[in-house]
Amino acid sequence: MECPFCHKKKDKVVDSRASGAAIRRRRECLACTRRYTTYERAESEPRMRVIKKDGSREAYDRSKIRRGLLLALHRRPVPTSRIDEMLQEIEDELIARGELEIPSRTLGDLLMEKLKKEDQVAYVRFASVYRDFQDVSAFVHEVEPMLKQGGPTQTGGKGNPRAGPEPRPA
Repeated sequence: MECPFCHKKKDKVVDSRASGAAIRRRRECLACTRRYTTYERAESEPRMRVIKKDGSREAYDRSKIRRGLLLALHRRPVPTSRIDEMLQEIEDELIARGELEIPSRTLGDLLMEKLKKEDQVAYVRFASVYRDFQDVSAFVHEVEPMLKQGGPTQTGGKGNPRAGPEPRPA
């Protein structure tokens, strides 16, 4: 295994544990002493295919799903480790279904469900691209149920991080 920091090939495994359909390993580079995580997946797993909107099929690509999550969660208070956990949860759900072909709609809905629970801003970002809103009213229609529910805004209890200080009473 090559260290992602110094690119040396000497490391040791500090911790291993099962993580869904993969084995998660914490490694420590023997050259620079930095730690990093790797995931090992069995090759014998059935290869899933995604059925696109136009009916075409392509191989399931984990990196595309991860990229979508990263874009939606850009500059949001969600650690990368949680993004990887969400990705693993999505894959575990897909594998549990036992289907070799998954409609892209099903995959998108799973991502939206995870994002809605994790971070509402990321959910709205993803939904705006995924649902391909044509106007503001469609966008408002998607966000309205969340506004009616109220509750936390998933900002770590800090309220609006860009809002200024509370106004002082006169």
